[in-house]
Parts: sequence; structure tokens; C-alpha cells
Amino acid sequence: MLHRTALCVGINQYQHFPSATLNGCVNDVHNMTLLLKDLLGFEDSDIIRLTDQAATKANTMRELRRMVEGALTGRYDHLVFSLSCHGTQVPDLNLDEFDRADEAFCPYDLAQSGPQWDRDHLIVDDELHDLFVKLPATVLLEIFLDTCHSGAGLQAADLLMDRRPRYLPPPSLEAFRDIEYRRARPAHQKLLEKGLSHHILWTACKESQTAADAFLQGAWHGAFTFHFCQEARASGNHLSRAKVLAKIRQDLTTAHFTQVPQLDCEAITRYSVLKAVEVPPTLLPLSTAMPS
Repeated sequence: MLHRTALCVGINQYQHFPSATLNGCVNDVHNMTLLLKDLLGFEDSDIIRLTDQAATKANTMRELRRMVEGALTGRYDHLVFSLSCHGTQVPDLNLDEFDRADEAFCPYDLAQSGPQWDRDHLIVDDELHDLFVKLPATVLLEIFLDTCHSGAGLQAADLLMDRRPRYLPPPSLEAFRDIEYRRARPAHQKLLEKGLSHHILWTACKESQTAADAFLQGAWHGAFTFHFCQEARASGNHLSRAKVLAKIRQDLTTAHFTQVPQLDCEAITRYSVLKAVEVPPTLLPLSTAMPS
């Protein structure tokens, strides 16, 4: 029997940056919570929700550490983490990657320190990798990131519609120049490298694109999360992840979104691996077949 826990985080409001307000991230938390309960059998008590003021860096990292520590002690063997918020970039401080930038996620208490973002109030992808790499191979981790780390994909048409990119640029010209000629490795490369196995990562768009905060069917949502939840429910536990991904991409194209969601589950490509971690196929409607 699987022992599950999930953390769903959504941030519309930012303590120090009211102009950065989003509209759909809290709704993403509600949608993901309902999906986990209705489709995957999570109990309400299995799911921690952090929204707006509660979604500080300290609270988010504390809950993620709880999940990982529980997995290490055998309490959990299925972890889900969803995050809807602004993304940004910071200079990479690792000497072995001096020519690259780091992707980062903006918590409610995002703050500036001098010309740069204050890393005490910013979640950098390195931090997530260093935490998740501790997980044993018997634990399944599935991550959903409805955010983006580049403003380059913003299209003129987006400015004419009820859409807003989930991206904050560096906080100063100096900070922007620090990463202007650097290329951030996509989140899927950072989070799934060096010892991370049995983990699945969904991202709302390519690294060069923006993830949309959009008005859909009478309310604000993340475009990716909205269509993911719709297609996951419609699949009835029968479609592979690759097929659900294809449907989401078609939905977004039909609705004139330019973002192209990504799926990475390199370590889980065979049913035998799923069987080894005791994940029944019915629990994973989005099975492990990789997209072309």
C-alpha cells in the first residue's frame, strides 16, 4: 500500500512587490488538491496547501524537508509537489557552472538585497535538487512547476488577452547584466540529474517561454495546470503521460497559447520499475511512456 503525501503551493500576492500580483496560482492549488483526492486517492490529510502569506520560503522548504525525511524513514513512498508562482533567474554561484544562470522560484516573501534577489527569500533550483537527491529509489516523486524563468517567449497577442506571464526579471539592471549572457539550465536538467531516479517532472513551458496566468472559463488559472487537470480527469486513468501531454499541448495551441509543456521521467520508462516501487498502474493515469 502506498503511503502518500503532497505539497501544493500557489502564490498570487507578493509581500514586497504588489505590482507582481498574479491571479490564478491559488486556484491551481485548489485544482491540484481536488485532482489528487478524486483521481489518485489522496486523503485531505495527506495534502499540505500553502498559499500567499503562508507560502514563504521557510514554510515551503520546511514542508519539503518533512516529505523527504518521511520518505527516508519509510513513512512515505509517493510524494507530489506542485508549485505555481513567478519564476526568475539568478547568477549561478557554483564554480563548476560559472557560465550559467540558476533558475529560481519566487515565494511570498521574495526580497531584494542590493542589486540582486535575496537568496534567503528565494528558492533556487540547486536547493531543490540537493534536497530531492536524498530520496531513495523506492520513492516516487512527481513535480509540477507552473512557472517560467524567461520573458523571451512573451508574444504580442498575449498582451491583448487576459493573460500574464509568471516571470519576474532580475530586480536591477546590474542583476540583469549578471545573467544576460548566461544560459540557465532548464529545471528538468537540474532536478533530475546526479542520482535522482524514480522521479517525474512536469514543467509548464520550455525554458525559453513564458507560462501563462490566464482567465479560463470564468476564473483565473495557470494555463498548464488548468488543462492538465482537465485532461487527467478526462483520461479516466487510461492514458499514458505521453498521451496526456500531447492533449495538453493541443489544448494550449487551440487556445492560442504559445507555451509548450515539458515532461521528463527518464528513470521510469519500464513497467518493471513501477512494479519495483509498488506503484499500481491505476494510481498513475499518466503512465511512464515518454513523449517523442
